[in-house]
Amino acid sequence: MENRFKTILTLGLILISLITMNAQKQKMEKTALLIIDVQNDYFPGGKMILENAEQAGENTKRILEYFRKNNLPVIHIKHISTNEGATFFLPDTDGSRINQSVLPEEDEKVITKHFPNSFRETDLLNYLQSNKIKNLIITGMMTDVCVEATTRAAFDLGFNNTIIGDATATRNRELNGEVVKAAEVQRSFLAGISALGNLYARVINTKEFLSK
Repeated sequence: MENRFKTILTLGLILISLITMNAQKQKMEKTALLIIDVQNDYFPGGKMILENAEQAGENTKRILEYFRKNNLPVIHIKHISTNEGATFFLPDTDGSRINQSVLPEEDEKVITKHFPNSFRETDLLNYLQSNKIKNLIITGMMTDVCVEATTRAAFDLGFNNTIIGDATATRNRELNGEVVKAAEVQRSFLAGISALGNLYARVINTKEFLSK
């Protein structure tokens, strides 16, 4: 009787595990990776260098490799500056090109934008809806500008968002003559976007995402 109970318990645990795995698989099939503005001007040698850009780029690369390995959709967002007085991401410059660490493959969607919000005047929403995407894994730059604008817009449009915190980066800011360090800007944004029970987005790190 005891052996029979153990066998039933083992089979039950296996069944639960399979159901959980299947649910996770179905969820990931409705999930896309959004890589925002990982472009050369944000890296050393560029015109708008960010704090820890190389580390954020490397973590984004690791997330990208996971999506490619599992044949999941990847969307690259590329910003081209068209506003008067712009100093970086200028058309047809090396600085505006997507960084080598996350270069798109031929079958990956690339969307060009001209505003912080990746949905504004682009086909991003139509692409996500046509591919039945409901969940977004968000990486990219700058954390407090384009990543924030896109995340909040995505929430308003009904998407479930997860930001990979250490796969994003920003730079020092200035307010009323005082410098606000990039690390403080980064923490403040990520804390704000995940406030009220992860309202706009859940924030995790690269290791945590890949371990799941």
